[in-house]
Amino acid sequence: MAAAEEEEEEEMRRRFMAPPVSGLRELRRRRRELGSRMELLIMETQAEVCRALAALDPGASFAVDTWERKEGKLPFCAMGVSSVIHPKNPHVPTMHFNYRYFEIEEADGTKQWWFGGGTDLTPTYLNEEDAVHFHKTLKEVCDKHDLKLYPKYKKWCDDYFYIKHRNERRGIGGIFFDDVDSPSKEEVFQFVQSCAKAVVPSYVPIVKKHCHDSYTPEEKLWQQLRRGRYVEFNLVYDRGTKFGLLTPGSRIESILMSLPLTARWEYMNTPPESSKEAEILEVLRNPKDWVH
Repeated sequence: MAAAEEEEEEEMRRRFMAPPVSGLRELRRRRRELGSRMELLIMETQAEVCRALAALDPGASFAVDTWERKEGKLPFCAMGVSSVIHPKNPHVPTMHFNYRYFEIEEADGTKQWWFGGGTDLTPTYLNEEDAVHFHKTLKEVCDKHDLKLYPKYKKWCDDYFYIKHRNERRGIGGIFFDDVDSPSKEEVFQFVQSCAKAVVPSYVPIVKKHCHDSYTPEEKLWQQLRRGRYVEFNLVYDRGTKFGLLTPGSRIESILMSLPLTARWEYMNTPPESSKEAEILEVLRNPKDWVH
């Protein structure tokens, strides 16, 4: 192997969890193009989140599973980074984030593009300090770009992650946006980049704070019931899951990776008034403004 190739491989091992789809050399050649910059952001975000979590759980390891869709080579560009973390400890909340970019080329050569994404938190039990930290981190990121973004995308998140048949939100929200194509490609990319960089500081301190908390069998049971709600939302309402399941040649394992390993349903489960379980339900039914 040539020295340049060895150096390239070493850089990929240092920076990423897996080689970029386009290859590091090609990304360097096209480094000014937004598609290349977005792909690098995706790879860097993946590595940053995985390594931050691995540092808190030294016994865990990540596997790389590369897959190529047989129906590839279609006339559009779609890329993104998506993660759902379902911790074992019921005092560590579930977290989901997804940032994506789409581009299509019309017959006349003109291109249409848009970004989407968001980050949201789903605790089993309410910890107001954690909720404030999470939302404050996201608000600070949004405010650096436009003071109107956080309230707009916070409401969009509360409205999107709504389990209509339960009259509950999936969690305590965060930010969510889709089909964003203004004010300019560069400005939206800069915003998405800032959001992706905020994933670790918004969530990992919460994991670190609670990962060694003790819990009872009853608290574990409540976590399983809440995860049943997570399953209901993802299978009934989530657009990405529904789109993936209806797409020919899609990889089902990847589409359903957002579901927890275990979940539970109980007939007419209603927690006692003034209980910790009832407290989280109140917030899920009536979203709060965590920061002002």
